[in-house]
Amino acid sequence: MENHLESCQGVLALLSDYVDFELSPEVCGGVESHLAGCPECLEFVESLRKVIALCHAYAPCQPLAPLSDRARNELRSAWRRTLAAREHPATR
Repeated sequence: MENHLESCQGVLALLSDYVDFELSPEVCGGVESHLAGCPECLEFVESLRKVIALCHAYAPCQPLAPLSDRARNELRSAWRRTLAAREHPATR
């Protein structure tokens, strides 16, 4: 029989599929049985569900404005400097 820590690790490995309702009824029952007896894992699952719900509910209040020509040019310049520094790192 596996110890509690191994059981927790097994449940954590299945959590993504569990919260997405992608487990077979048998495996889902095993996860739920573990959760019924493990407050730490249950708390983690509940937190995960809350995070998922918040992500689904998120909607920015305003669409982002397009970048100004100046900002776009500054970003391009910074990107070019970054690429150049990667190609020719400074010697110390």
